Amino acid sequence: MKTKAVTQILVIAKAPVPGAVKTRLTPPYTAREAAALAEAALRDTLSAVTAAPAARRVLALLGEPGPWLPEGYDVVAQRGDDLAARLAAAFADAWAALPVPVVLIGMDTPQVTPALLAEAGRSLDEHEVVVGPAADGGFWLLGQRRPDPALLAGLPTSRPDTGALLMERIRAAGVRAALLPELTDVDTAADARAVAARIPSSRFAATLAALGADVVA
Repeated sequence: MKTKAVTQILVIAKAPVPGAVKTRLTPPYTAREAAALAEAALRDTLSAVTAAPAARRVLALLGEPGPWLPEGYDVVAQRGDDLAARLAAAFADAWAALPVPVVLIGMDTPQVTPALLAEAGRSLDEHEVVVGPAADGGFWLLGQRRPDPALLAGLPTSRPDTGALLMERIRAAGVRAALLPELTDVDTAADARAVAARIPSSRFAATLAALGADVVA
């Protein structure tokens, strides 16, 4: 009988501090309101991760943990001079602590579900890499059976072609990659409304509704 991969899930996030997170939401929202949306997105993300099958759950955090962090997570500090370096370091740190496949997600897709995360883990049974493409051209999830720092080293991030550049590297490495459904990162007020509409019973949708429906992007 074939042995299934045991997966750990890694969330990379910033502590939801006003002025430090979701700055593209200001305006129309204030820094405090943007931080409230960031916290709601992070809580929803962590709830999905908690409900998904995983051998270990890790939070690579920029900042300090708060009451939004549930039990059962190993917290490690982010390290690196840019986002690509921090992603690579988070993979390396997770693997060093437990050498099993790693699925990494951010805090910007509160619509993620335990089923999607489980699918990512299963994909690593047959593929070396799994990617969740984002609507803005980036990626919302990256899973690796064994982390390869070359996939992320110097990768331009926060660009419309980030995801395409990542896929080019994957193809050049000659490894098998699986794709998950495309999701929308919450970067703008329009993104926030679109994502909230998809998950009306979420903390994120409730937080957005509490800020008022008259805000125009």
